[in-house]
Amino acid sequence: MESLFSIFATAILPILVVGAVGFVLGRVKDIDTDPLNTVVVYILAPALVFHSLATTTLAESTLVQVAGAVTVYHLVMIVVAEGVGRAFSERDPLLSALVLVSAFPNSGNYGVPVSNFAFGETGRATAVLFLSVQGVLIYTLGVYIASRGGGASGLTGLMEVFRIPLVYAVIAALLARGLGIVPPADATSMATLKLVGDASIPVMLIILGIQLARTDVGATLRTVGVVTTLKMIVAPVIGVGVALVVGFSDPAVAKTFVLESAMPAAVTPLILVAEFAEGKVAGVPVAEFVSTAVFVTTLVSIPILTAVIAILESGLLF
Repeated sequence: MESLFSIFATAILPILVVGAVGFVLGRVKDIDTDPLNTVVVYILAPALVFHSLATTTLAESTLVQVAGAVTVYHLVMIVVAEGVGRAFSERDPLLSALVLVSAFPNSGNYGVPVSNFAFGETGRATAVLFLSVQGVLIYTLGVYIASRGGGASGLTGLMEVFRIPLVYAVIAALLARGLGIVPPADATSMATLKLVGDASIPVMLIILGIQLARTDVGATLRTVGVVTTLKMIVAPVIGVGVALVVGFSDPAVAKTFVLESAMPAAVTPLILVAEFAEGKVAGVPVAEFVSTAVFVTTLVSIPILTAVIAILESGLLF
């Protein structure tokens, strides 16, 4: 019990405190998060991604392994969620929303800081790589899944991936590493990038808190049981399976990968559903269903992530 409390206090509580600040702020102030999201997407997150990938001590083979594992994990989760949804006779737009929420974890404004607190610099670097690959997948496969439920053209949405600076930050970092032109870590340019990138973590947590404060939980609470089970129980199990099959040489990388797979539902599906899907769930817009799923899985993640970190730190799996 003492160990679990220690893990909670060191890896989960700091995240909750910052997120709670955003939640309270969202309750007492009418804050438009769009400008903050724009700053994160176009400045802070790309700086974090570039600096982390350019300076990471992870081996090149490990980078390839993580990228492949993240892709496999998402594909498996999409198939499993689709199968479960159809088994329950769900139809679009609920089916698409269920798949999106189940398959895409909050690897950014929740996953990166938790991984950083739990497994240090290796955890942060692995989490950033997980986020980078997921960013490409969610704006390709994710857009297709959301658009099949109605609304805007999926092809139009797929073009969004080419507008996301995060993708170019990944490419630039890998090219810089490959060409051997990454500046020293203490160089002014890299220190500036690190300063800007580090700012993304508290800002993302505050945005998450503000978004959760606006969620209408009561309207669709009864409809999120299946998706919560998929996201918070099935997904980590699949993450463990993928990690064991891939066979990461660095245990910290394997542990972070599993931890990322156990994160609650991402906020991005809410954006995709609002943009590309139409219809209602339990009498309310499908976007409200996604908001509730994000809220519920985030709450449920507190004890689950504490337990997952305890299991991973015990060395039983890796």
